[in-house]
Amino acid sequence: MVNYNGALLAKDKAIFTHNNRAFKYGDALFESVRYVNGTLFFWEDHYFRLMASMRILRMEIPMEFTMEFLEEEIKNTIKANELENGAVRVRLTVFRNEGGFYTPSTNEVSYVIETSPMESPFFILNEETYEVELFKDYYVNKDMLSNLKSTNKILNVVAGVYAEENGYANCLLVNTDKKVVEAINGNLFLVKGNQIKTAPLSDGCLDGIIRKNLMKMIAGSEEYDLVEESISPFELQKVDELFLTNSIVGIQPISKYRKKEYETKVAKSLVGKLNARARLG
Repeated sequence: MVNYNGALLAKDKAIFTHNNRAFKYGDALFESVRYVNGTLFFWEDHYFRLMASMRILRMEIPMEFTMEFLEEEIKNTIKANELENGAVRVRLTVFRNEGGFYTPSTNEVSYVIETSPMESPFFILNEETYEVELFKDYYVNKDMLSNLKSTNKILNVVAGVYAEENGYANCLLVNTDKKVVEAINGNLFLVKGNQIKTAPLSDGCLDGIIRKNLMKMIAGSEEYDLVEESISPFELQKVDELFLTNSIVGIQPISKYRKKEYETKVAKSLVGKLNARARLG
């Protein structure tokens, strides 16, 4: 079952017409949220990111779009799929209603909620081989639109095809200044000694939910120093660890980039703390 504007519909039922603006123009935003036994991990952060993004895209926020309303709609969808006692991947997509060409005829929106079961209730560190490479065919723009979780992800799609064709687990994306900003599906962190570094939003990386919470954890820690600065490709082979973050996987260590192989010590240390933070909501 999927939830379309509050109506629970069979997943194979046609919902959209060919005039859907998410389909025609990528005029949509989405949130991927992890649900475990009644709790939406970092739900408040997801909600406020969605609201801020809708304002940036000049979408009209419906009066009923409160944090409680959307949480209830998500949980109704999970219950309809009989997944409420397990771990669930939730995707909430908000798109501008059809009408117009590039310039919309309305700024009103609709939403769709999809759910699928997950194996693990908590973030688990995957220590299998995970090799990455730089993707340099196209570049991330250094602007606020790049920070949004929008459905305009063609760069990520092409990078994913490149990774698949060349046997990589993921690719690292670079911006127009040739700085490394993120991976195809998450933010990037570098570890050198007790310093942990990630790219600033001004470089064009996604304003990730796990990125945000991990940065708070690191900043409040006496073990590590947080640095938010541009990342040169030359740095990648000089650090001790590289890892990626997103709301579904949590932390994904990178095992290899070119000839360099990496440790996972800090990633292991952080994933337990991240699970504890997630359980607090």
